[in-house]
Amino acid sequence: MSVHPCPSSHRVTIADTGEAYSCNSAETVLVGLARLGKRGIPVGCRGGGCGVCKVEVVSGQYRKRVMSRSHVNADDEACHRVLACCIYPSSDVVVRAIGPMQKSLNRGSAAAAATPEAAKA
Repeated sequence: MSVHPCPSSHRVTIADTGEAYSCNSAETVLVGLARLGKRGIPVGCRGGGCGVCKVEVVSGQYRKRVMSRSHVNADDEACHRVLACCIYPSSDVVVRAIGPMQKSLNRGSAAAAATPEAAKA
């Protein structure tokens, strides 16, 4: 994967909470997410091997690098379920947390209380 020659800033919105942050096109969505400073954001290996930062890209364009097939299979990729540590925004994007990331992002959020998954917890 080549580095984007002229980095630009894009808005990343977390569908689960409505929070948004600015993410440079030369940095991963996870790096930008970690800047939010929320406790418990699972950052894992930061290289696509552990799978703790899995998200679904609801809308927007992104570039990606290689991810472990044990965490992101071909069906996941086709449905835009990817690892936040391995994607770079090419436009404004909206992401939805999956797995360990979901619990951390929703902690203390009013949006979490309204989801059926939160009712089960």
